[in-house]
Order: sequence, then C-alpha cells, then structure tokens
Amino acid sequence: MKAAQITEPNKIETIDTPIPTPIDDEVIIKVMASGICGTDIHILRGEYMGEYPIIPGHEFSGVIESIGSAVTRFKPGDRVAVEPNIACDNCFHCLNNRHNFCLNWSAVGVTRPGGMAQYVTAPEKSVFDIGELSFEYGAFVEPLSCVLHGVERLGPDLASKIVIVGAGPIGILLLKVLNLKGASEIVVVDTNVSRANFAKEMGASQIFTDLDDVPKDVFDVMVDATGVIPVMNRCTEFVRPGGKVLLFGVPPMGAKLSLEAFPIFSKELTILSSFTSVRNSYQALDLLKQGRINLEGLISHKLPLEELQHGIELIERGAENVKKVLIQPNS
Repeated sequence: MKAAQITEPNKIETIDTPIPTPIDDEVIIKVMASGICGTDIHILRGEYMGEYPIIPGHEFSGVIESIGSAVTRFKPGDRVAVEPNIACDNCFHCLNNRHNFCLNWSAVGVTRPGGMAQYVTAPEKSVFDIGELSFEYGAFVEPLSCVLHGVERLGPDLASKIVIVGAGPIGILLLKVLNLKGASEIVVVDTNVSRANFAKEMGASQIFTDLDDVPKDVFDVMVDATGVIPVMNRCTEFVRPGGKVLLFGVPPMGAKLSLEAFPIFSKELTILSSFTSVRNSYQALDLLKQGRINLEGLISHKLPLEELQHGIELIERGAENVKKVLIQPNS
C-alpha cells in the first residue's frame, strides 16, 4: 500500500509498505477520508509528541476491509470512523473516568501508524459505525469529539456572550457547538479576512480581524482556538469579572505563557484547558447524523495522498481560502 510517512521533523515521504495485519481485537480500515489537523502539523514540525518515523492522521473514516478473530461488532464492508486515543481501561486514570490521561495511552497517527495511508489498523473498541454519513463528514468525528469535551469542561451558562479567537475548522466547530448550547452572542476573531468572513456565514454574531479592536472586560467566556502563544497571553483581557477562559488550541511543546497575575486574581477568573476527548464519539456521531452540526462549506480541499505536504503548506500559509483539507488515500 501507499502511505505518507514523517521520517523526521520537517520531512514527509510517500512510501510503499505492506498492508497491516490485524491482531485478534483489531480491524483493518480502508481509509477514504483523512483530515489534516494542527496536531499533524505540530508533529511534522517537531513541536508535539510523536515518534519518528510515523504515518500521521488521526481524523479519518473508511470501510472495514478485514477483522481480527475476536472482533464481534463489525464485519467487512462496514462504514466507520475512529477515536484515535487508545486507553488501557485499567490504570488509575482510566478507572476514574479520565481516559484521556491514561498512563498507557497510545494514539493512532501519533504513537502508532495513522490514517494518512491506504489502510490502517485500529482496536475494535476505538471504531464507530457511521451508517450512511459521508466519509468526508465521518472524518470530523474525532475533532468534533474534542470540541464537545472542551465545551463540557467549559460548561457555559445559557445566553453567554462568547469570544472565540481563531476561525479555522476547530474554531468553526466551537462556534457551532456553543451556538447549540444557547449562547446569546458569539464574536469570532481571525487575522485571515476570508476565515473571519466564513465565521460570519457560519453563525458568528460579529467578526474582527484584529484583537486590538475587540471590546475588553465584557465577555462571559473567551475561547482560544489558535494555540498561538502571543494570543493566549492576552486571554484574560476580554472576559468580564467572574468570567471563564478556555485554552483549546494546541500550543508548541516547551512554549511558555506570560500572563499578568493581578487581573486573574482581581477578576476572579477561571482558566481551563481541554485535552483530546473522553468518550464523546457517540455524541459527535449523533450530532452529525441528525444534521445538528452542519459542515457545509467547511471542507475546502480534497487531495490525494501524495499531496499531503502541499495540503499542510496550504494550511500554514492560509492560502487559497483554505479551510479543512482532506486527504483521500484511496481516491
């Protein structure tokens, strides 16, 4: 089969490699759509956890090609998506319902081969039937699951006034979910004018392209969907006294925040973060299947496997009105 492999930081190669063989509790998936995530880019740039060489890709869907001898929930031909974070279900964190902090954690596309390949293996427990949902939408199950976990952590009040910084695909998913949660107003900020305008089309109450133009001390909630340190450093400026900040974007490993302490104290702020998801895949699937989260217009590019590097460069440059870029390994 063909696969895209990160051989070392900043280097991707398309390789020929044997189709994997599933062990007893695994399935082999023929990958039909695999989304490029900011985490994949961090791994490529050496800024995030990952082992080299690695086949990236943790946001994907496809068709069951074959199953291991112990698999009972699936059969060849089933259309599926994957929760890439694999927990042991038996460590201290797992037994206290914190599977995202599993002491024996592994992840498809991070510590084991991922969905930027024609075929990939995954444990049966990590696979979910998508029914008639399109493969393109099925590739959003994982990022939407992460957004749902973040919003659960945040627990916004009904009729909250919210500012989201970052109008990439994750920012748009946050916008849609927070609207479902009953926000009265959602302001979206992005320096990319086309992305900001797209957020307006997707339901933002108001958009800005410069943080300096955003009103200070007025929002119930500020959400960072960028992971950009200078932006995160300003997160406390925009929330009212008693407000909440959710740091959702993935920052580079080793980077340090510089927050003024007194406003956190004097405004009695709550600062939260969110890491992956915790059993949110069925919620994500239900919202997508029922059309409660509409992804129309969010996919801007569908590329073959050999163009993974090009897709990443499009995202990094913000070029060609880029939104979500999907790789189709078996197109």
